[in-house]
Amino acid sequence: MSGAGFAMSDDCEDERGCDRMERVFLIDSDAVARASLADVLRKEGLNVKEFDSAEAFLACADVLGEGCLVLEVSMPGLDGFELQARLRKAGRQLPVVFLTGHGDIQMSVQAIKSGATDFLTKPVSVTVLIDAIRTAIQQAAADRQSRAVLAAQQQRFATLTAREREVLEGIVKGRLNKQIASDLGLVEQTVKWHRAHLMERMQARTVAELMHMAARVSLAGHLM
Repeated sequence: MSGAGFAMSDDCEDERGCDRMERVFLIDSDAVARASLADVLRKEGLNVKEFDSAEAFLACADVLGEGCLVLEVSMPGLDGFELQARLRKAGRQLPVVFLTGHGDIQMSVQAIKSGATDFLTKPVSVTVLIDAIRTAIQQAAADRQSRAVLAAQQQRFATLTAREREVLEGIVKGRLNKQIASDLGLVEQTVKWHRAHLMERMQARTVAELMHMAARVSLAGHLM
């Protein structure tokens, strides 16, 4: 059993160290359609790895690294939505572009609500599909960067002392230094020292930036 909870097949090639740019995991049980689409995507410069079922992909999911799923909705065994749910439950946040030959508005809404970047109906033009894939890859990269920034802010917040957190709480509430000092039973100069120190720890250049960081950490459930 691998790290994300999927049983890994012996046929899987470990690609976690490979270039993550514009990589596509194409999953479709229709061998002819899959091969044709893979050929088109490769001609557009995309790095494509094919799978004939959701189960085959899951068997290799832990060693594939980052990439965009181009996923047929209707397949024998696990369908596209079930695969997406399995990955989400396992903490794999891969961008998904759904393809289907018989989609409807309800399916489209379900796909987007589940986190898919796009939902396309076959036949789809190469231009539309390529644009959807590259948009999904770009959004996923931006999301990873945002999560990395938040994680770094959470780590810095964890280094604050209890007193620094109290001062930060006062700043977030819009309290002046002398008001925070009165609230905490401190002299104003001490509050100023804690304020400067926590800004340095949080790597905030301005009070506005500090408050923005505090809001993000608070929303993530790690403040106060």
